[in-house]
Amino acid sequence: MSLLQLVFVAASAALAMSLIMAAAWWVQWKSGNSGWVDTIWSFGTGATALASALVAPGEPWHWRQILVAVLVACWSLRLGLHIATRTRAISDDPRYRRLIAQWGARARWKMFWFLQTQALASVPLVAAISLAARNPDPSLRALDIGAIVLLITALLGEATADRQLRKFNRTHSGLAAVCDAGLWRYSRHPNYFFEWTGWLAYPLFAIDLAGYNPYGWLALSAPVLMHWLLVHVSGIPLLEQHMLETRGQAFRAYQQSTPAFVPRPMLMKEKG
Repeated sequence: MSLLQLVFVAASAALAMSLIMAAAWWVQWKSGNSGWVDTIWSFGTGATALASALVAPGEPWHWRQILVAVLVACWSLRLGLHIATRTRAISDDPRYRRLIAQWGARARWKMFWFLQTQALASVPLVAAISLAARNPDPSLRALDIGAIVLLITALLGEATADRQLRKFNRTHSGLAAVCDAGLWRYSRHPNYFFEWTGWLAYPLFAIDLAGYNPYGWLALSAPVLMHWLLVHVSGIPLLEQHMLETRGQAFRAYQQSTPAFVPRPMLMKEKG
């Protein structure tokens, strides 16, 4: 993949995601349910990344393009459908609701520009997927196999964590209880951890020591960015603030006994 192609992919992704997140802003404002924002982001990022992986005018598809496209589609559909199902069952997303309340009279346009920053933040993610798909090395390498295993493990891990949380919420409806069953026993946010783990796969596809993909190392920006967003910006901080307000001492005790992101080894937790 040439530098010119990479710049074109980044510019196209920025424009596409800007329009998609403008649509998400409109849907959120009209419906009053900010949960649709993440639903649209998941489907929109998936569609944009899929296009960046497959669209290469005048060039035949490489097997790695098809493989990466299939994996991206699986990620986007699973996450998007999960969030859509959750959104239909709630009136609003507490993370965004808190921000809107803090912004006050300027919330409408503050939200618009906040979602535009999300669109911009999506560009390195799309670019990493494009770099992974456009690695022209014809061989199936150990890095490719590792990336496939890592991404499938991440998809299964995140789906399992989401399913366990849904089951817990159904049986503890209306109670100030904290889910500490299954994967949630070893991390306060196993779904976020596995989401981040999946983004580690694309640099493995993209990086090539033989020189086929000289800009492949830039794909490392995706897991770095996702870690920053999930751990320090819009993921854990906002969600835990909400949990402290609604779960109180039960969540404080959970914070003290369970790591926030990287799961504690299961044997250590059992002994503890």
